[in-house]
Amino acid sequence: MSLVFNEEQRLLKDTAKEFLASSAPVEALRKLRDEKNELGYDKALWTQMAELGWASIVLPEEYDGLDFGFMGLGAIIEETGRTLTATPLFSTVVLGASVLMLAGSDAQKQATLPSIAVGELTLALALEESNHHDPAGVALAAEKSGDGYTLNGKKTFVLDGHSADKLIVVARTSGVAGETNGISLFLVDGNAAGVTRQRTIMADSRNTANIDFDNVQVAADALIGTEGQGWDALNTTLDRGRICLAAEMLGGAEECFNRTVEYLKDRKQFGVKIGTFQALQHRASEMYIELQLSKSVVLDALSAIDENRPGLDQMASLAKARLNDVYKLVTNEAVQMHGGIGVTDELEIGFFLKRARVAMQILGDAGFHRDRYATLCGY
Repeated sequence: MSLVFNEEQRLLKDTAKEFLASSAPVEALRKLRDEKNELGYDKALWTQMAELGWASIVLPEEYDGLDFGFMGLGAIIEETGRTLTATPLFSTVVLGASVLMLAGSDAQKQATLPSIAVGELTLALALEESNHHDPAGVALAAEKSGDGYTLNGKKTFVLDGHSADKLIVVARTSGVAGETNGISLFLVDGNAAGVTRQRTIMADSRNTANIDFDNVQVAADALIGTEGQGWDALNTTLDRGRICLAAEMLGGAEECFNRTVEYLKDRKQFGVKIGTFQALQHRASEMYIELQLSKSVVLDALSAIDENRPGLDQMASLAKARLNDVYKLVTNEAVQMHGGIGVTDELEIGFFLKRARVAMQILGDAGFHRDRYATLCGY
């Protein structure tokens, strides 16, 4: 168990903070939004990140990765939360690469991971099929057809799904929706015949996609792992995603809190600084305490990935549920304490509130994870 970063991880975190502050401030997200950027992220910035080794940080060395671990990746992702940086880091490295590392064949890894490492290939995990997170509720059908498979069905809320080069499609080869048995994973070209992608821009100005699969033909070697036994790799991937997303939410919440404290120190009302009002001090103290507890939870969860500790599923749900609550608390309080300007587009606090609302739904809201945590604990 590790509740602090080591020296190398701290250096990486400081480097990421400095780079993102200069190259990808919140203003960069505003620019992407206003220009209606086709990709939804800055390709040149993503290339720079890859050159810094961020895209390869958790990949094995044999596939041109750095094998630095999820504590290091979490440190970077936390800093992206502070600047609300839009990149394919989460969809490609945390989710997509994890599936391939956990279940992919050597040929699939050789064909994808080195390209991911240098920022040339992006992935998207096509999982959801409803308005709520339901990882076992897969109905998209994959039927054997000749030497391969035919995919038919729909996916929704696919992160970066409109621009990803390849899709990792969660499909059902047997059983019915709600069962974990019979789930299979397929690596599908994003522009394959029969794949129709519709971009949806969320409230936080990030990208998701609704994707239709109409008689999409894939070869047998598109299957990742064993047919009908994709659940374990999928479940572990989702837990990694939940923990890394919690790290991003922690960074966003801390930045929002720091901006609010500075405002409390500067803003005057009735001739005195509002930071001297006891009621506001109490509310700021509550946020600080919740953030410190959250930091410990996130660091412990990140270390659990690297140590391959039992109970990763519990840690993931604990981290995601807690950061769902804390990011919501901090952004709500920040907007209120800033007063009327807190809800204006000119002030960047609103960008954090919008990101919080979307991030809370990704890979499970607080209710989903409280229920899951209780179930895993035997209740």
